Amino acid sequence: MILIDGKEIANQIKAEIAQEVKILREERGRAPHLAAVLVGNDPASETYVANKEKACFEVGMSSSVYKIPADTTEEKLIETIEFINNDTEIDGLIVQLPIPKHISANRVIESILPQKDVDGFHPVNVGRMVIGQPCYLPATPFGISMLLERNKIETSGKNCVIVGRSNIVGTPLSIMLSRNNPLANCTVTLCHSRTKDLAKICKTADILVAAIGQCEMITADYVKKGATVIDVGIHRVADSTRKSGFRLKGDVKFDEVAPLTEYITPVPGGVGPMTIIGLIMNTLKAFKGEIYS
Repeated sequence: MILIDGKEIANQIKAEIAQEVKILREERGRAPHLAAVLVGNDPASETYVANKEKACFEVGMSSSVYKIPADTTEEKLIETIEFINNDTEIDGLIVQLPIPKHISANRVIESILPQKDVDGFHPVNVGRMVIGQPCYLPATPFGISMLLERNKIETSGKNCVIVGRSNIVGTPLSIMLSRNNPLANCTVTLCHSRTKDLAKICKTADILVAAIGQCEMITADYVKKGATVIDVGIHRVADSTRKSGFRLKGDVKFDEVAPLTEYITPVPGGVGPMTIIGLIMNTLKAFKGEIYS
């Protein structure tokens, strides 16, 4: 069993990005700039945004956070987004999800300029991804792709089973891994809560991606020997022995599954750090005009 160290790989890529950003800043007189909009004060969302801001500073990028009260109106939120859209000094824009239920997430995402949509959620970027045109890839699938590439995990001709069909992870990843390119060419099965004989299907996977959002759902019964297992889940579980009062677990029952695998990601320290790398990579592409010139 080989542990895929997402934190170490993220640090390697950040060092590479920092070198490029240094050169670009000298050439253009400013660094790439990522703006994040945070609605309300959800602790998990605040932590995620803080980590993204920290990562930007580590690679020499600029970062700003627009904090908006939870009771704001949809119109006020969209006004803020339009203000950022029109700021030529800001290259990438994300709205941290989830947002309050009285606001339409779809309308908010659609109000972001595709050129600044570094989360890769806008329908224009999703559509471009589906038909194989240049686009900003959703950050978590992008990060998973980089994990597979950096660990030289063969994907061509492999059976990949993805458990979870969200628009953020499962669905876009299923498209990316089935594409005709050297980092994909998988035969992909996309499973979900209505899938029958789920364990049996998962056990056919050479690459198994758990993104169902259920703590430790994937047990040894779901995994064939020698598989690569990518755990996207993250759950806070009460633990009185820890200073924080909780520990983090994934969608995979790690201790039970790990001995069966050839490669496996831990939680924390696996996919999470690479999601932030995907976001930073997209911001760099936006600054350089690689997708939309």
